[in-house]
Amino acid sequence: MSESSSTRTPTGDPGGRSSSATKPPEVPISEQPAPPAASEPPASDKPKKVRPGDRIFQNLTTGAGIFVVALIGLIGLFLLIQAIPALKADKVNFLTNHGWSTSDPANMSFGILDLLEVTVATSLVALVIAMPVSLGIALFLTQYAPPRLARPFAYIIDLLAAVPSIIFGLWGILVFAPAIEPFAKWINDTFSWFPILAPGNVAPSVRGTIFTAGIVLAVMILPIITSLSREVFERTPTPHIEGALALGATRWEVIRTTVLPFGKAGYVGASMLGLGRALGETIALAVILLIPQGKNFDWSLFDGGATFASKIAANYSEFNNEVSAGAYIAAGLVLFVLTFVVNFFARSIIGKKGD
Repeated sequence: MSESSSTRTPTGDPGGRSSSATKPPEVPISEQPAPPAASEPPASDKPKKVRPGDRIFQNLTTGAGIFVVALIGLIGLFLLIQAIPALKADKVNFLTNHGWSTSDPANMSFGILDLLEVTVATSLVALVIAMPVSLGIALFLTQYAPPRLARPFAYIIDLLAAVPSIIFGLWGILVFAPAIEPFAKWINDTFSWFPILAPGNVAPSVRGTIFTAGIVLAVMILPIITSLSREVFERTPTPHIEGALALGATRWEVIRTTVLPFGKAGYVGASMLGLGRALGETIALAVILLIPQGKNFDWSLFDGGATFASKIAANYSEFNNEVSAGAYIAAGLVLFVLTFVVNFFARSIIGKKGD
């Protein structure tokens, strides 16, 4: 009996297992694992602690940007305030008149139409000549020339940007203009039926014309466009070039499919920077351009005239009178606005090409 009773299974356990086996042993509270902590937010959601040095640097850079913008606005406001008395004393329309007579403060009649046209014409001639030449030089130095030849050539071109404007002006009128005169006369005589090449308002002279001034101005802006374009083309990703070569592309095909698409925005930006230099050039154009007597600018490359900057520089003797000086300040204000318009269109072009 005792043996059989000891071997009996407890009631209520159909599997024959001990009831203690189905119940997990109790663990003291002190030994129980702690509940899982709340999940911490990712590092990106945590507020970043800004160090004092970063905050100071951010404030300084923001203040510098605001200062530059405010300074430009104050310059424009100053020009406008100084120009108002002269504009009130002007007897003709300032925007549409061709003449310029400011020597008598009591009887002034001046307009900027001729100045605007000559400024735009000389700058466009310079840009049309300088852009393809600069592009060719930049591509040659970065894609074709060996390094031992490219570096000296690049240094020589960069040095041209350091030559003063007066040197270019004297070289243009004393050396270049006489040398190119037979060619200019041949073009003027042969293609005089074409309006842009017709005899100008300083004929028969073909030296001090927009044709000569535009070429000299192209030489002046060429280093700027070439240097910046070269820097952009040199940064074309090497894997793009090597991939094109691996696919069997020729050197020109590599340039056309990789280098030019990568650097076209920088090239346009460099050209617009050169255009800004051309619009504001003063001494060289004042030395080269002949001033016509009683004849307006007629959009011929063989016309003479004056740009905004050269007109202001050539008549500084009239600045002793506030009203007369205000006329030139008004012309400077138009040049100021023209530069902003050019930069605006340049930025829009660069933005579209960058997309």
